[in-house]
Order: sequence, then C-alpha cells, then structure tokens
Amino acid sequence: MSEQHHEEDHTGPIKTPKQMMWLSIFSFVAPVFIIIGLVFFVTSDKKPAAGSSNMEKSVTERLQKVGTVEIRDANRPLKSGEEVFKAQCTACHSTGAAGAPKFGDKGAWAARIKTGYDKLLTSALKGKGAMAPQGGGDHSDTEIGRAVVYMANAGGAKFAEPKAPEAAK
Repeated sequence: MSEQHHEEDHTGPIKTPKQMMWLSIFSFVAPVFIIIGLVFFVTSDKKPAAGSSNMEKSVTERLQKVGTVEIRDANRPLKSGEEVFKAQCTACHSTGAAGAPKFGDKGAWAARIKTGYDKLLTSALKGKGAMAPQGGGDHSDTEIGRAVVYMANAGGAKFAEPKAPEAAK
C-alpha cells in the first residue's frame, strides 16, 4: 500500500487564533447592535412630531399676527424727568457708556445745549449714535422731553419742563 498523505489541501479564511477571536466577538456584537437599531427604528414612529401634541395650539402659534396693540391709560399722570432718567437713561448717562454725556458734566453738555431743546429732543426720540430711539417706548414723548430737560439742566441749561398735552374735548 502506498503511503497516504493526510494533509488536506483545503484551508479556510481563518488562519490564526487572533482572527478566530475577532470573528467570535464580531459574530456576537454585530447582531446586538443590529437588533438595537431595528428596535429604535420600529418604535420611533410612535413619537409625536414637534408641535403635533396640541394641534390647536400649534396652528394658533403659526397663525399669530405679527404686530400687537397695547392699550395704555391716557389719563395716567406723567412721570417726572428724574423718574424717566432713573428708569430709562441712567444706564448710559450715569457712566458715560458708548460716548453718552455724563449726567451733570457741564463740559460734555455745553455743545449739545447750544443746539437747543428741540434738537436734543429729536435726538432722544429718534436715536443718535449708540443711543436707541426712545419714542414710542415705555414713556410718552412728553416724558422723554422731561428727561431731556432734567439732564440738560443738570449740565447747565435753563430749559423749561414740557407740560402735559391738553386732553381732547
């Protein structure tokens, strides 16, 4: 009898123990992640879309008007220039922020006072430089005018405080 050759000609894709270890890990981990992904995919359609939980409210918010109307009491007493200054102007005019003339600084106010009350009031109502327009804000134009007079008079002016407009008859 002839000598039989027991060596097989067939070899597989796994040639080392390290490859066998990675194949074993991958064969257990990959299916777990696939199952988690499928569970997430199947249950995700149960989640409500943004804004769909209260349909009436979401439609109302989308159809909301751009502007609003604010009704104020026209007969309320007007605030003094000092009150308006403390509420609106003190943030910049007390510290001189963004080039604002400091309250009571006669040198800084002198050139502005020379332009007159009307020019100062226009600058306050329409804004100038870094100062935002104050007209139509929390205070009436007359109250802003009183604040302008309060600050200018502290800087050396002799402006008269504006009076309240007469009520319509």
